[in-house]
Amino acid sequence: MALKKFCRKPGCTKLTTTGYCEDHPPNTYDKQRGTAAERGYDHKWRKARVAYLQQHPLCKHCKDEGKLTAATVIDHIVPHRGDKRLFWDRKNWQPLCESCHNRKTATEDGGFGNGH
Repeated sequence: MALKKFCRKPGCTKLTTTGYCEDHPPNTYDKQRGTAAERGYDHKWRKARVAYLQQHPLCKHCKDEGKLTAATVIDHIVPHRGDKRLFWDRKNWQPLCESCHNRKTATEDGGFGNGH
């Protein structure tokens, strides 16, 4: 008998032997959400990202804690959920390191692949 572990879906407390519980089958969200380019993360975004990170090179969350960490991600403060106006609103952007971005996404937004 295989040892049961928590479901890989962030926040789910169900136990499973397959990685995901029956309520959270793998890849269903990823299949529905489209490619990165289809979601707006295209050449125009990559160009804007580079320029923004050059202007804002430090992670905001780390800086707020007195640490100096290079920002590698532009976080949408309010998740855009496909809203192009919110996606491109620079007042809704903040520079984060990958660690802070992953933590924010998991805690505030419900995790990657959250289906929202």
